[in-house]
Amino acid sequence: MQKVQCPANIRIGTRKSRLAVAQATEVKNRLLGAFPELTQEQIILIKMDTTGDKIQDRNLSEIGGKGLFTREIEESLFSGAIDIAVHSMKDMPDALPDGLIIDCILEREDPRDALISFKSPSIEDLPHEAVIGTSSARRASQLLQYRPDLKIVPFRGNVQTRLKKLEGGEVDATLLAVAGLKRLDVEGVITQKIETDVMLPAVSQGAIGVECVADNKHIRDILAMISHPESVARIAAERGFLMELGGSCATPIAALANLDKSKKHVHMKGLVASLDGNKFYRVERSGLVEDADALGRDAGKEVLRNAPDLLVH
Repeated sequence: MQKVQCPANIRIGTRKSRLAVAQATEVKNRLLGAFPELTQEQIILIKMDTTGDKIQDRNLSEIGGKGLFTREIEESLFSGAIDIAVHSMKDMPDALPDGLIIDCILEREDPRDALISFKSPSIEDLPHEAVIGTSSARRASQLLQYRPDLKIVPFRGNVQTRLKKLEGGEVDATLLAVAGLKRLDVEGVITQKIETDVMLPAVSQGAIGVECVADNKHIRDILAMISHPESVARIAAERGFLMELGGSCATPIAALANLDKSKKHVHMKGLVASLDGNKFYRVERSGLVEDADALGRDAGKEVLRNAPDLLVH
């Protein structure tokens, strides 16, 4: 196999938040490990403000959706200002702009959601009509199905902002991704890691993706050296489900795919729910790893046939 040669510099585009920078740094470290000839100075992090970061007082579904976290970074890919972009895959829209691709996924971290509360040790023990801060339609709908008495209020901001609001007593509890808390080295704040039979995660939660220009074969060959094939297959199934549904931030959509011990087969669970948590449609699919995208899409088609009223556009 021919050795992949690295360019003199690799410019990584990332959002400015602590979590985004931690994820970009993880990609940088993987590249340094795969290419010992590279130095720290040759891999440059370029931190950017995005529209989604600037607007903190409204839900994403009201202001344009997930693409608000990627637009400025993707424009920099097209212009050549950066070589690659690092994203939380759960923040990626269901479709990428023509000419861009994500075929590099790092090994996935724990995909579960975490309850954080200074008042109760678990969801089950939250007081009657406890106030929960979350702006995730997916989390809210599953919480309300499990505990219909809970009161949900909007809760945006980065991890640190949300934790400060929680400490200030604005809400009784909040929910965050286990993966993000681990990457920020604040896993100790977790009150309860919520099992996936109670709360199915967001599509691609816990996965870091690296985006680049599709026709830049050299960069794609470099990224192939740090990509994790099993995580690629899991994300392909989940995003296939999302892409078929064309879901927005306003629709509670969840999915989780896992591989069996042989690493040859993938099993995916998906769900779509009403905002109030009163209606759910669940679906499961299993198949070969190479058919991951197709089985996810097939699951999405079943939802479109049988529960189209649950989709909010």
